Amino acid sequence: MAEDDVYTKDGTVDYHGNPANRKETGTWRACPFILGNECCERLAYYGLSTNLVLYFKNRLHQHSATASKNVSNWSGTCLITPLIGAFLADSYLGRYWTIAVFSIIYVVGMTLLTLSASIPGIKPTCHGNGDENCHANIGQSAVCFLALYLVALATGGIKPCVSSYGADQFDDADPAEKEHKSSFFNWFYFSINIGALIASSLLVWIQENVGWGWGFGIPAVAMAIAVVSFFSGTRLYRNQKPGGSALTRICQVIVASIKKYHVQVPADESLLYEIADTEFAIEGSRKLDHTNELRFFDKAAVIEQTDNLKDSVNPWRLCTVTQVEELKSILRLLPVWSTGIIFATVYGQMGTLFVLQGQTMNTHVGNSTFKIPPASLSIFDTLSVIFWVPVYDRIIVPVVRKFSGNKSGLTLLQRMGVGLFISIFPMVAAAILEVMRLRSVRKNNYYDLEEIPMTIFWQVPQYFIIGCAEVFTFIGQLEFFYEQAPDAMRSLCSALSLLTAALGQYLSSLLVTIVTNISTKNGSPGWIPDNLNHGHLHYFFWLLAVLSVLNFIVFLLVAKLYTYKKAIGTLH
Repeated sequence: MAEDDVYTKDGTVDYHGNPANRKETGTWRACPFILGNECCERLAYYGLSTNLVLYFKNRLHQHSATASKNVSNWSGTCLITPLIGAFLADSYLGRYWTIAVFSIIYVVGMTLLTLSASIPGIKPTCHGNGDENCHANIGQSAVCFLALYLVALATGGIKPCVSSYGADQFDDADPAEKEHKSSFFNWFYFSINIGALIASSLLVWIQENVGWGWGFGIPAVAMAIAVVSFFSGTRLYRNQKPGGSALTRICQVIVASIKKYHVQVPADESLLYEIADTEFAIEGSRKLDHTNELRFFDKAAVIEQTDNLKDSVNPWRLCTVTQVEELKSILRLLPVWSTGIIFATVYGQMGTLFVLQGQTMNTHVGNSTFKIPPASLSIFDTLSVIFWVPVYDRIIVPVVRKFSGNKSGLTLLQRMGVGLFISIFPMVAAAILEVMRLRSVRKNNYYDLEEIPMTIFWQVPQYFIIGCAEVFTFIGQLEFFYEQAPDAMRSLCSALSLLTAALGQYLSSLLVTIVTNISTKNGSPGWIPDNLNHGHLHYFFWLLAVLSVLNFIVFLLVAKLYTYKKAIGTLH
């Protein structure tokens, strides 16, 4: 093997800071520790979030709409805080140390939440057995929400880094490793759903039948195991060096462009400023080729007579082509990014309105006395993902590859588009089910029944279809934002992917608020009352179905206009 082939060429280093040895680090030998970490962390997260709406409603004594909004707001925060983690990882700490530090905060938050549900005095006060007549005072609610938002902060440090960190284990400059990277994202999402499967079945049952203390304590232990799994692989990891403040570089391009607004951009792109071919201006980052879109920002790379290239260059007046292209790459991602918001709103219904809908139905399994918790129906979303990931990776990709000529089968944008199209149908299924349920209520005068004699398993199709859509859209997003991100901004772009999910949660909360305010005028119970038998929940599902159709049309236009990034050169 030639000496050049001993080390990776994408700038990654080992845990000592030396160039990463191709034979001793990375690839699938390092991934089990990262996938194990993700599986346990997701078990902890979903063990907390899956049934949270019922904890708020039953233990904290919140109304249905309030509980739904609080879950949406917390879930949204969990998906906005990744911007903090991404900034720290890309700019200063690197992905390894960011994951390590925030994992410890995660364990602290989960432990505090367990205590808030277990210890008399800080846990909600209940009169009688079970969740009946439970109330939480201000102090008890404060401890609960403090713990929840510690977890929200911690997950923000882990989520934008862990998928990118796993992808870092495959050398972009090596065709064979790059092909494995695409498969990694599929199995990464598979590991997420193994954790979610345990959470949405066993843990939800424990929370409702054994106790919330145990139900939150087991996820806390799972998170501790996640930390151990992550540190166990330290010697095998490949690490991308932090490239300095991405925000500063972006601001420099914007400021320099504005300062030179009067400057004409030369037709010959070789006249734009870039450092010598053998050098790299940004630590751990390859150069980016010039593109012709968004040419206003090219002004930042135009060399004027006042720019003294012999001495140190003023970065607030003159930027490299690579720096300009970093900003362009981010801006090109934004239209694609925005189309993920509606999908995330649809996805978010599994933790809120699907659960409340299921709570009004017969939760017995067959003729037995065993009752399935409504939140546990999300297990069918998880099973759907676990089914579709290997089908996609081992069957769909090879078959489509023969027709498309693309090694990945579908392009990333095509994959996301298929998922967005599929996402229309779970809302249609949920709306049709609610129409059937309300018809039964009216026909048999079931208005005051907590559970009508209609099995909850009618909800299975809507969960299963969402799972199928996830495999195309969410995994496609993960890989798309990683591949199209500049090398030194990959955590940031992964955070942008998660931010769509956050805004989807907030949009869901906003829509519930607007719909509730409008539909409850003149004494009407509204679309989403506490007793859904008097409501019109199907109207809300139809609304989301229509928004999903419009969103898919917008995505088709955006995808047609998108220009893919081109990186040039290698590192080391």
